[in-house]
This record gives sequence, structure tokens and C-alpha cells, in this order.
Amino acid sequence: MIGRRFSTRFWLAVATAVAAVATAWSLSLNLVLGLVPCDLCWYQRILMYPLVVILGVATIESRSEVYRTALALSVPGGIIATYHSWLQYGGAESAACTVGGGCAAVQYQVLGLATPNLSLVAFTLVSVLVLLAHRA
Repeated sequence: MIGRRFSTRFWLAVATAVAAVATAWSLSLNLVLGLVPCDLCWYQRILMYPLVVILGVATIESRSEVYRTALALSVPGGIIATYHSWLQYGGAESAACTVGGGCAAVQYQVLGLATPNLSLVAFTLVSVLVLLAHRA
């Protein structure tokens, strides 16, 4: 099927690219636009940043077994991103995700998606791509 058409290295390279773009995006929001990350954003960053290195090395070595390590980071990251998205879209009006206040204010959007939504997309893509790499 689709996972077997491409090599393990291809799927891992795409997963690495997704993690690298997500990392660069989060850093640019902070360093270029000056947005201060909330606590939930920090947790998502903690889970995304190592994926760039882990998946990059796995790509070079063509190691499909990396899916265990990658999923151990991407699944919790996706769960946090889902919760964060839920908070931003009115899931709990009084819930706070940072010491300074709640997550109700969506500070920046791209194509109608807030940063937690983009994070959820990235974590989901990484999860699917490493599973495709394992299957290839």
C-alpha cells in the first residue's frame, strides 16, 4: 500500500522535516514576533524539539525502530496540543494554562489555525509518518 511504495528513509526524512518546520515555527513566534509561550506551549516544545535530532539520526541510519521513541514523544505532544486547542476554543473558560492567565486569547493564526492546532497537526503527521516508516 502507500507505506510500502516509499523507503523507510523517505518517510523518516519527511517526519524530520515536519518536526524541523514545527520547531522553526515555534522559535520564530517567540524570537521574531515576540510572543511569549504559555506553559502548555512549553510542554509541546519540550516534546517536539528532540524529535528533530532523533528522527534526523534515524533517517541517516535508516532505522525504522525509532517509531517507539518518536511515538513516546509525539503522542503525549498531540494530547497536550488537543487539550490546548480545546482550551483556546472555549472548552473551559476559566482554565489557565499559564501562571499569567488563560489560553482563551488566540494570539496568532495561520490559515485559520491557532498555534496549538498547528502543533496538533505536526504531532499527528510525525506519528503517522514514523508508523509508515516502520511499515515500509
